[in-house]
Order: sequence, then structure tokens, then C-alpha cells
Amino acid sequence: MRYEEKAKIAVLRVLVPVAVLISSPVLLIAGAPIRRRYLRYIYRDEAPLILEKERGRVSVHWFVVTSSLFAWLCWPTESLVRLISRRG
Repeated sequence: MRYEEKAKIAVLRVLVPVAVLISSPVLLIAGAPIRRRYLRYIYRDEAPLILEKERGRVSVHWFVVTSSLFAWLCWPTESLVRLISRRG
């Protein structure tokens, strides 16, 4: 979507946290693997850029990647994975 589409961007800023809150039970239980796979999918070699300043475009994925709520809900399982990998 284009930067100039202010209404769409405002709707996305509201809907992304709502979607993250709806999926919060799943993210609290299995957040680390889900977040890792999602980031790998977004940043793969053939993927389109999530933010193209030259063309004035922003992807929906940009709002998810920069969401502090998404990172915060995945934090417990990520710390648990790190703790297990150190001991195991």
C-alpha cells in the first residue's frame, strides 16, 4: 500500500495489535518458533521489501515486525528456548 493512503495505514495500526491480542494465547505458548518462521518468511531472498521508500510503499508485514506487543508476547518462549539450549 502507498504512504499516501492514510486511512488504510490507520486501520492497519489498529488491526495489527488486535490480531496480535487475539493470537496471544498461542504466542505465549509457542511464540518463539512462530516468530522465527515468520521472520524467516519475510526476510527470505525472493521476498518483496517490506518498506520501499523509493516507490512510497509499505507492506503489512512492516507493522507486524515493528510491533512491540508481538515481540513482548513471544519473549517468554524465546527466553525458555535460550535457557534450554544452554543447559541441554
